[in-house]
Amino acid sequence: MDINLIKKLVKLVDESGVTDLEIEQEGIRIKIAKKIRTVQGFDAAQLMPPSIPVSYKDSVSQSAGEENLSVKVEKETDVHEIRSPIVGTFYRAPAPDADSYVQVGDSISVGSVLCIVEAMKLMNEIESDVSGKIIKILVDNGKPVEYNQPLFLIKLS
Repeated sequence: MDINLIKKLVKLVDESGVTDLEIEQEGIRIKIAKKIRTVQGFDAAQLMPPSIPVSYKDSVSQSAGEENLSVKVEKETDVHEIRSPIVGTFYRAPAPDADSYVQVGDSISVGSVLCIVEAMKLMNEIESDVSGKIIKILVDNGKPVEYNQPLFLIKLS
């Protein structure tokens, strides 16, 4: 396998939201993986930028490469956004037949488990880094989520 290809793959994994990449070519298998530590607040290893209080009033445009994304932001400072620290599948409950971890209107504290994001058969519990009340769940159960995608809006207490 070409060493330049391996270097390109390592760079691709490093710069993207992908956590693991496995490739096999001509009987040679290579696995490239980032180590992600899950910690309260998800600031571990600088994986996630600090949260920005958001809500839905004033429109702001952001440029992402060549795409234009429209994001609505309210100037309230008492609304906190919980974002996904990894790419995966969003689950509101620990099992299909179990109750959801949280519902809209629930009061939560720091460290409360809000959901699970499954990545490569690993179930990552997402915990709250603030205390408050759930005002909106932004993702449907069983749907894929991207790195840094907003999952919950929390009204700070």
